Amino acid sequence: MKRAINLRNRRLGSFFLMAAITFTFVFTGCESEDTLSPEQNEQQELYDIETTLEMITENPNFFDENSDGELKRRWRKYPTFRNLTYALFKTRLFGTVFFNQLTVFAPTDEAFEKLFDEIGVKNIREVPTDQLKTILLYHVVQGKVKSSMLSNGFVPTLNEAAVEVDLSDGVMINNANVQYADIWALNGIIHIIDEVLLPPTQNIVEIAQGNEAFSILVEAVIKADLATTLSTSGPYTVFAPTNDAFVALLEELGPDFNSLDDIPVDLLTQVLLYHVIEGRVYSSDLPTDPLSVPTLQGESFTIDVTVPAITDANSRESGLIASLLNIQGTNGVIHVIDRVILPPLE
Repeated sequence: MKRAINLRNRRLGSFFLMAAITFTFVFTGCESEDTLSPEQNEQQELYDIETTLEMITENPNFFDENSDGELKRRWRKYPTFRNLTYALFKTRLFGTVFFNQLTVFAPTDEAFEKLFDEIGVKNIREVPTDQLKTILLYHVVQGKVKSSMLSNGFVPTLNEAAVEVDLSDGVMINNANVQYADIWALNGIIHIIDEVLLPPTQNIVEIAQGNEAFSILVEAVIKADLATTLSTSGPYTVFAPTNDAFVALLEELGPDFNSLDDIPVDLLTQVLLYHVIEGRVYSSDLPTDPLSVPTLQGESFTIDVTVPAITDANSRESGLIASLLNIQGTNGVIHVIDRVILPPLE
């Protein structure tokens, strides 16, 4: 089955080139209130990201010295970054940060203290190194991304999963507020945030297994022997039908199909692969015009985010459930749909 999937990957290149290009358009449109202007930064000597964080931590007057005096602090305590700098040392990510042009969403020590309470540890030393490395990479975006380049949507991180930018009320990255933006460094830009961002920890199959609304989908994936592939390979984007969608499909297929057991495994496999596309494709990556999308099954469906809905090869329409889009897993993303879509049926 993996071989069959790999043989189809070449057919997906043009679509995912489009998706990669679309990612760049996430960075257009909003100016954060608390920023240092390029002119102000040009007057200051720049240091690498690590040194800049240490300077902020050790110098309570950093912002007064590097601003026009009108910026307002949005934190209860003066921002320090001892936990973040120690975490970079512990995970040996200093080199990654130093030798690349990056944008870092930097949680304060106060943000880390809240995380320690949530996960039941006393300090940064008690967080396992592997877990800490995964978390840190989720705070880093490739390239220099100024606040003026941000717009609503999803931005891929060095962790591979994406953070969500929301500009509806200030500037938010997932559930974190950007308290101070556009601190320039030699090798990137720092945006200070008030929460530690937590990346996904479950793969897309585990997410489905943990939600009773997908019990029939999970049963189908196991029957088709796709559970291992969808757990360990990827990344994939899965359009996941609910239990009600599968019940409706059985009724649509007629009296010969009373349960999944009545559907031949080969046919079930083709139907399931028709719900999967390669790569992480978020709703914000898609154009406003209808788009033909190649699937791992080999055939395509048409997606229209303005409806939002999918039209399959049989002209059947399935709605995307707006409140259940962009569910992230470690190896992909899930969008929930209200009808099973079908490839061409002979």
